[in-house]
Amino acid sequence: MKRLWLLPALAIIAIVSGAQSARAAYCGAISYQGCSNCGESVVSDGTVVDGAAAEPVADGAASANADGSYTVMRNVTETVYEQVQETRYRTRNEVYYEDVEVQATRVVPYTEQREVQYTVMVPTYETKTRTINYTVNKPVYETHEKVINYTVKKPVYETKTRTINYTVMKPVYETHEKVINYTVKKPVWETKTRTINYTVNKPVYETREKTINYTVMVPVHETKTRTINYTVYNTVREDKVRTENYTVMVPEQYTKTVLVKGGHWETQTETVPGPMMRRTVREPGTWVWDAATCRCVYCPGKCRVECVQGCPKTICKKVWVPTCEEKEICCTRYKKECRTREIPYTVCRRVPECKTKTCNYTVCKMVPECRTKTCKYTVCKMVPECRTKTCEYKVCSYVCEQRSKVCKYTTCKMVPECRTKTCNYTVCSYVCEPRTKVCKYTTCKMVPECRTKTCEYKVCKMVPECRTKTVCVNKCRTECYTKTCKVKKCRQVCEPYTVTKCVPRTVCKQVPVTVCCPAPVCCGAADACGCCEPACCSKPRGGLLKKLFGGHNGCCNSGCDVAPSCGCEAEPTCGCEAAPSCGC
Repeated sequence: MKRLWLLPALAIIAIVSGAQSARAAYCGAISYQGCSNCGESVVSDGTVVDGAAAEPVADGAASANADGSYTVMRNVTETVYEQVQETRYRTRNEVYYEDVEVQATRVVPYTEQREVQYTVMVPTYETKTRTINYTVNKPVYETHEKVINYTVKKPVYETKTRTINYTVMKPVYETHEKVINYTVKKPVWETKTRTINYTVNKPVYETREKTINYTVMVPVHETKTRTINYTVYNTVREDKVRTENYTVMVPEQYTKTVLVKGGHWETQTETVPGPMMRRTVREPGTWVWDAATCRCVYCPGKCRVECVQGCPKTICKKVWVPTCEEKEICCTRYKKECRTREIPYTVCRRVPECKTKTCNYTVCKMVPECRTKTCKYTVCKMVPECRTKTCEYKVCSYVCEQRSKVCKYTTCKMVPECRTKTCNYTVCSYVCEPRTKVCKYTTCKMVPECRTKTCEYKVCKMVPECRTKTVCVNKCRTECYTKTCKVKKCRQVCEPYTVTKCVPRTVCKQVPVTVCCPAPVCCGAADACGCCEPACCSKPRGGLLKKLFGGHNGCCNSGCDVAPSCGCEAEPTCGCEAAPSCGC
C-alpha cells in the first residue's frame, strides 16, 4: 500500500517525456516535426511544408516571419482592486436612566375656618330744604356799522429772456473682439429594445332607443316703425399756449459733523447669594431606662424643618460700554430752482347738432310648441384584453467636445459736449391797490337779573353696626413621602457597521511579444536520415526525475527573448511560459 503512489508518478513521467520529445529548438516557439521521423519537412510561416502533411504550429508557439522574428504570447500578471464590504464592530458609550426611590419632604396646605366680628358703618339719610338767591345775566343785542379800509395786491406780469449753458454726455461706441472657449456636450444615442405587457380595455358597443318629449319655442316676427331723435357732436379744434412754472432740484455739496455711537464689551464679575432651601433636622435623642427589658433604650429626637441659605455663586456677565465719536461726512442736498416754460396745447370743443331718423324694427315673440323624437344612443362597456408590444427606446449619453467662437462686443464711452439754449420766463410783481368796504356787526351786553329758588337736599350720617363672618385661614403642614428619580448612568455598547475596502486580486493575461531570432544551426552530428539533432538537447542533464521535480536540466533558457543555438555556454533554466525546445 505504501508503494501505490509510484503509479501516478510513472504515468506523469511517461506523458511529459512523450510531449517534450515532439518539440525542437527556440524554446518551443517553432516545432520541428520532421526531425523525429527523419523526414525532409521544413517549417515556414508557422506550418509544416514538404512533408507528409502540413500541420499548424502547436499551442503556445507564435508564427515566424520572413526576417526570422516571431511573436510569443507571454503571461503577464496584473493587480485588480475589488470593493468588498466588511462588517466591523465598534464600542460606543450609551446613556441610560435608572429609577431610584428617594425620601423627600413636601409642604401640604390645608384650610381652617373661624368666626370674626367686625364693625360696618351703615349710612342714614335725612331730607332738608333751603332757599337759594342767584343772579342771571340776560343778553341784550345791538347792531352797529363801521368802514374798513384794506389793500389788495394786484399781479403785473413781465416777460424776460436768459441764456442757459448746459453739458450733454454724447455716447462714443467702439467695437472689440474676443475668443471664447467653451465645452459642448454632444449626445450619443443608443437604441435598446424591451418587451412591455399591458392591458387594453376593449370597448363593446350596444345600440338602444328611447322616446323624448320636448318643447320648441317657435319665433313669430312682427314689423314696427318708430321715429328716433338723436344728437350728433361735431369736434372744433382750437390752438392755445400756456405758461408753466416748474421746479428743478439742483445738487449742492456740504460737510457736516455727526456723532457716531460705538462701544465695547466689558466683562464684570458679580456674586449672587445662594437660594433658600428647606432641610429636615432631627434633634438629639435620649436614653430611657426600660423596666420591662431591664436595659436602656434609645429614643430618637423630634424632626424639625429649618430654612438654610445655599452657597453664593460668582457669575460673569458682559456689559456694553457705549462711546460717542465725532466724524465729518460729505453730504449732498438738493436746492429748489424755479423755471418757466411755454407749452402749446389744443382744445377740442364738441358742438351739438340735432337730427331725426325713422327706424323699422322687428319684434319677435316665442310661441311654445310640443314635439316628440326617437333618439338612438350607444352604450359602451369596456372589456379588458391583455397585449404585448416590443418597444424601442433610445439611451442618450453625453460626450464633451471643445469648441471656440469669436464674440464681438461694443463698448460705449460718454464724452461731455457743451450746449447753449435761450429760455423765456415770466416775472410776476404785485402792485398794491387801496379799497374800502362797509361792515355791519352786532354787539351783545349782559344785563344782571336777580332770581330765587327752593332746593331740597339729603344729609347722610354713618351709624356703626356690629356683624359676624366666617373666615377661611390657609395653613401649611410638612409631610414625608417617597418619590422615584431617574439617575443618569453610562454603559458601553458594541454596535456593528459596514466598511467598504479595496482588496487586490492578481489577474493573469497573455500579451503578444515579438522576438527576433537567428536561423537554427545544427551543432550535433547528423543521423542516418540527414536530420540535424541539437547537441544540447540530445543529452539531458539531471535525469528524468530532475525534469519533473527539479526544474533545471540541459535545455536552453525559456525566459530569453532570443532563442539561443544548441551550443549554449551557460546552462539555461526551464520555467518559462513558452514550451522549451530541448524536450523539457
